[in-house]
Amino acid sequence: MAYSQRKSPSKAVGGNGKRRFTHSKKSRSSRAGLQFPVSRIHRFLRQRNYTERIAAGAPVYLAAVLEYLVAEILELSGNAARENKRRRINPRSIQLAVRSDEELNQLLPKVIIPNSGVLPNINTVLLKKPPRKYRKRRTY
Repeated sequence: MAYSQRKSPSKAVGGNGKRRFTHSKKSRSSRAGLQFPVSRIHRFLRQRNYTERIAAGAPVYLAAVLEYLVAEILELSGNAARENKRRRINPRSIQLAVRSDEELNQLLPKVIIPNSGVLPNINTVLLKKPPRKYRKRRTY
């Protein structure tokens, strides 16, 4: 790697002979190892006035929980889309994924996903009975 391409961890600041170092800019999301924006979630928590004070770890924890839930739903809906021979995830595959998973269905019981339809379900009473001659005879 060339010298010009190396990133220094800190920069020297000040011209009075003293060397003060500032840390390189790194987002809170990257520090936490997350994809979801920690700073944006912190801003939303402050704007909504849920409480006067918000701990520094609260938006990190919330971002991690949201990222986990999204990853879980995307994985299950990707599997559902693949089962239906689709290359893209559509609302139908999300619906099938959420309703087929017991925990996600319990978390989102009354959520309506637009353009997703319903789960395929036929009541057994409505199914046709086999013809009389093929049915087994009851012996008492």
